[in-house]
Amino acid sequence: MHTNIDKRRIVRIEETISETPTVKTLVFKDDLSYTAKPGQFLMIWIPRIEEIPMSVMINSKDGYAAVTIRKSGIGSTALFNRKKGDLIGLRGPYGNKFVLKKSYQNILIIGGGTGLVPLLRLASYACKKKIKATIVLGARTKREVFFEKIARKITEKSDSTFLVCTDDGSYGIKGTTVSMMSSLIRENIFDCVFTCGPELMMKGVVGLATENSIPVQASLERYMKCGIGICGSCCLDSLLVCQDGTVFNGRQLSKILDFGISYRDKDGQKINYA
Repeated sequence: MHTNIDKRRIVRIEETISETPTVKTLVFKDDLSYTAKPGQFLMIWIPRIEEIPMSVMINSKDGYAAVTIRKSGIGSTALFNRKKGDLIGLRGPYGNKFVLKKSYQNILIIGGGTGLVPLLRLASYACKKKIKATIVLGARTKREVFFEKIARKITEKSDSTFLVCTDDGSYGIKGTTVSMMSSLIRENIFDCVFTCGPELMMKGVVGLATENSIPVQASLERYMKCGIGICGSCCLDSLLVCQDGTVFNGRQLSKILDFGISYRDKDGQKINYA
């Protein structure tokens, strides 16, 4: 068993799961990844292509973990195209984690797209600790809804609930994750809100939680080259997502000017969200 998270491990892809035409989950055996905490990430090396950060997906088999890729850029497309039996490299897990306080009895978990990956690991932990969780998955259309089967399996033997909302109303409840959250917090008292997904979505979730004095934790994504605080490409104002995050609380986010406003591209240029 490897104990040095900074030393690259080479693993073989044991299984591929097609979630949607553009989203795929890759399963592999790795003890360190299997024991990753909710919110931590891996640096995944695609030989001769690129190394990219990926949240760790849960897997029911002991010693196994997974990553879920949305096909978009060069690195993610190359990883998406990997098949069973292919080799990839791993470093990590890196970063901090979502914090489940002992006092929590009822929490709200809100994810958009592949942002549900670290949240499902969190939901699994919460259910084992007998914490009631309301899990909300937001998507634009029915075609972009995935992980529903896994989420329902996590919640089926507990008091927890899984809800789906789509922007166009083609599946589940019509509306955004923020509108869904707005109605849920009117009817329930939550000890904390946990979120991951597109940053503009999280900006709305964090804002709503803050307005209603509900503690909130958000797992942020930023472009990363190293994952260990050297390159500085994942800077968020004066913070580094790989070292200070990926999970930030509402108090921290209220002081970060870049959050929900701008991001940096591969050249380090600051780009405003449209």
